[in-house]
Amino acid sequence: MKTIRFLPLLLALLSVAVACNHSETLEEEPVQEEISIWGFPTNQYECDSTALKSGEVFTTLMSRLGMDYTRAHELASLCDTLFDVRKMRPDDAVTAFYSSDSLSRTLEYVIYDQSRIRSTVFRCGDTLDIWNYDKPVTRERKYTDVTIKTSLWNDMIEAGASPALIVNLADIYQWSVNFFTLQEEDRFKVLYSQTVCEGEVISIDTVFFSLFSGGSKEVPAVRFVKPGEDKAAYWGKDGESLKRMFLKAPLKYNRISSKFSYRRKHPVTGKVKAHTAVDYAAPKGTPVHSIGDGTITLCGWDGTGGGNRIRIKHMQGYESCYMHLSKFAKGMKAGRRVSQGELIGYVGATGTATGPHLDFRIWHNKKPIDPLSLNSPSSEPLEKKYLEEFNALYRAYAAEVDSLSSILK
Repeated sequence: MKTIRFLPLLLALLSVAVACNHSETLEEEPVQEEISIWGFPTNQYECDSTALKSGEVFTTLMSRLGMDYTRAHELASLCDTLFDVRKMRPDDAVTAFYSSDSLSRTLEYVIYDQSRIRSTVFRCGDTLDIWNYDKPVTRERKYTDVTIKTSLWNDMIEAGASPALIVNLADIYQWSVNFFTLQEEDRFKVLYSQTVCEGEVISIDTVFFSLFSGGSKEVPAVRFVKPGEDKAAYWGKDGESLKRMFLKAPLKYNRISSKFSYRRKHPVTGKVKAHTAVDYAAPKGTPVHSIGDGTITLCGWDGTGGGNRIRIKHMQGYESCYMHLSKFAKGMKAGRRVSQGELIGYVGATGTATGPHLDFRIWHNKKPIDPLSLNSPSSEPLEKKYLEEFNALYRAYAAEVDSLSSILK
């Protein structure tokens, strides 16, 4: 009977023990603060993604995200050399982080992406602060061998290189290779370095050596810094200058819509007449540059159909003309001296034109010549005192390219 008397008490004690054990198994582990690459525990906050709106400045952005306007001004004053708020651009990515409870959300941090590498972090809570974070990057030495089959852009990608390399090549060869007239089987071999971030090519840093082959023509380009100087330049074999009196084209990376001809059917009037020009189809606003040093002789409206046009007189009896411009660059007027490569205007469709394009013409001693066949005089070659060092560098690069080409075959 005594056993039965104490049974309820025993059962009660057992239930308490089980309850205690059960409560121990349900005890939550404290949330660990994981400090992210940005310098604060992003997993502790809610986040919203947005972008800078057109016309929006730093203080209005922060106010839109929920920060007091006065404190936004105070935060802007901390930027100093870490971040130039005047360089914020529309559509740049912005991520806002908030702490929240049942009643409200409080802006704690904002991340603004300055570039594909650098982001700026703003602490917006009780303590205001700002710092930059740069993603890790690697610099690679690369070799690319691309033969044109369809287009330089597509074939560059097919060869495993970034199309950004084309921009560098166009600058190097702007006097000697017309990128508008590249043909199938034309070839570029290039030694260069590039910066990569998270598997993406951020920039082409330095082109050391390039060899263009087209038909029977070969144009090597070697980057060479003269002893005692900081600025590099590109030279051909035996120190031949790649620079010439004129650029091969007055604008970049578009297409030729009409070539030089003495019998062309005009697309607007339908009449067959001479078209002693090359038409470059390009979006409205594309920059147009002078092909050489010279003096502007005409700058204004051409009543015969050319619209806004600039005509430039160069040395040795050459003249060039640029027509259908949407507008002129600042300061352009008759009598002004311009330099090779200087911005003079922007592509448009003024005058008699079916769409935006540049009508580009060249005369030599008053006679029209085909701009695509222009072979202007070259500049002075590299000084003889540098040739031994230059030729040694040329041979080293050429041997490296030959070796890499044989490996890739």
